[in-house]
Amino acid sequence: MSLRFTSSRQKRRPCRSISIGPWADRRHESSGVIYDRALLFALALPTAAVDRNLRCCSGYLDGDDGLSPAQSAGAPPNGGDITFLIDSLGGTWIPNNSSISSFQGHIWGHVADKLVYVDADGKVSPWIAEGWEQSNDATQFTLHLKKGVTFSDGTALDASAVIANLDIWYAGRKSEGINPVGLFPKTYDRAEAVDATTVKVFFKAPTLGFIPTLGYHGSILISPKTLAQPAAQQADLGKTSGSGPYVVAAWKEGDFVKLVKRKDYNWGPAAVGHTGPAYLDSITYKIVSEPSLRVAAVQSGQADVAYSPSPQELKSLKDAGFTTATPRYLGFVNGLAVNTKLEPYNDVKVRQALQAAINRKEIIDTIYTPDWKLATSFIQSNVPGATDHSDLLAYNPGKAEKLLDEAGWVKGANGIRTKDGKQLSLTLHSNPYLATAKSIDELIAQQLAKIGWKVTIRAYDVVTFGEKVRFGGPAVPAYEVTRSFIDAGTVASILTDANNGENWFNLGDSDKKLNELRDKIAGAASLEVRNPLLDELQTYVLEQGYFIPRTQIVQRIYVQSPRLKGEVYNGIAYASYYTATKGE
Repeated sequence: MSLRFTSSRQKRRPCRSISIGPWADRRHESSGVIYDRALLFALALPTAAVDRNLRCCSGYLDGDDGLSPAQSAGAPPNGGDITFLIDSLGGTWIPNNSSISSFQGHIWGHVADKLVYVDADGKVSPWIAEGWEQSNDATQFTLHLKKGVTFSDGTALDASAVIANLDIWYAGRKSEGINPVGLFPKTYDRAEAVDATTVKVFFKAPTLGFIPTLGYHGSILISPKTLAQPAAQQADLGKTSGSGPYVVAAWKEGDFVKLVKRKDYNWGPAAVGHTGPAYLDSITYKIVSEPSLRVAAVQSGQADVAYSPSPQELKSLKDAGFTTATPRYLGFVNGLAVNTKLEPYNDVKVRQALQAAINRKEIIDTIYTPDWKLATSFIQSNVPGATDHSDLLAYNPGKAEKLLDEAGWVKGANGIRTKDGKQLSLTLHSNPYLATAKSIDELIAQQLAKIGWKVTIRAYDVVTFGEKVRFGGPAVPAYEVTRSFIDAGTVASILTDANNGENWFNLGDSDKKLNELRDKIAGAASLEVRNPLLDELQTYVLEQGYFIPRTQIVQRIYVQSPRLKGEVYNGIAYASYYTATKGE
């Protein structure tokens, strides 16, 4: 049944000018905890004023105060503002390039909608697409859109808008620096508008994962007017229009983003139990780089949410009455994608030795808490289609030593193995999207040193990491993966370079077995055919040592005030505050 939505008349509120003076380098002590005065001042920023460098945009801030049906008697109260402290807000706001960021994805999840909603268990339900059909061979899909949905610039979210989004997700505009969305199906052919609320989508081959992938965090719906802009304009967050429950009120590069609710929003996903306007008036995402300061601000009541705290803090925070959350996303485990073009990792025995030399249980026991789980494959165990390959990931230093001996690597007096005058070396680039990455690297370095490796660790901030560290890079023997996806069928398509794949292991099309599995998985027209192939793919990748799992990943860790309730975590483990309320 089609739903009809009506928009209340909106007014635009002019942005206020704020001025930021120099922050005094002083400390303030309260309740036995020392806080940085600069931090406390900064947390008041969005209600103060801003310098000329602040990008400020007008949005739908005021409107009728009438309640939607979802806000009738007995519904949670409206109002309230929250501050979310985060360690970074990335390097660009081009939607295609930033939507999958572990940082910027928080903002996009409130500014933009998706065609379908995917919950923490991988269940797919309607959202902007209120229904769909699939052909028997999974090469054609028909999407039926909700009526009355608009972007914040007033443009209708209709069939033509959906097609504009599908096209740019697939192809990007590489010449302008606008990337394709990485896990969007490479089999996409075209989409056609049947009428204003019906879209027919065509694929070159069976694509079972299409509908679930519409709930992926890269698949955000952006106004065609924004998408038509050049990359430099798209990078200005204040000029981007989505259809979500919040709009950008103000932002400053490298500092903060303030969102305010859109009063006429009336098309949320039914799966979260609410479809009308958000309850909270505003959400401010503020960069505070030091984890202890983020947590201290929540403890003192200066902020409401701290992102990426140390896992070791969680128990004491929970015991003190704060809310902690460690949702696991649907996706790859945290691990290493090995560059098979670089010596000595072009040798399968060396890769297999690396697989056996890592003590994964020690990683969890040392760095994490019982909230974390051992890796059982290279994809998370909560992903439909994941299978248990724990036997291939058993810690076996004796096996690792034997494999290296067979490969000709001889341990010297200093404990480091050499071959033909070269040391057995590994450079690890700590992934800045995972707060614990460097600690894990340091522990793995100790484990590998016992076997004969010389390990170098390099750590960069988010921007520098993106510039210097790439899959298959000439100085990157192993890329540290933190990557989510919605449907396991998309996995095989990115492992090689076919159809714009990401070529994770720098194999190109040289591995015939991997190519065969990729093509069979892509061509599967049913889960009954696909699931055994996915199991075979997982076995093969692990046996070949192409991917070295570390742990199942909890990348997004949250600590929040007990006054804040009702947030929802989706299949990508982002916290949505669309349904949240803030008590006294």
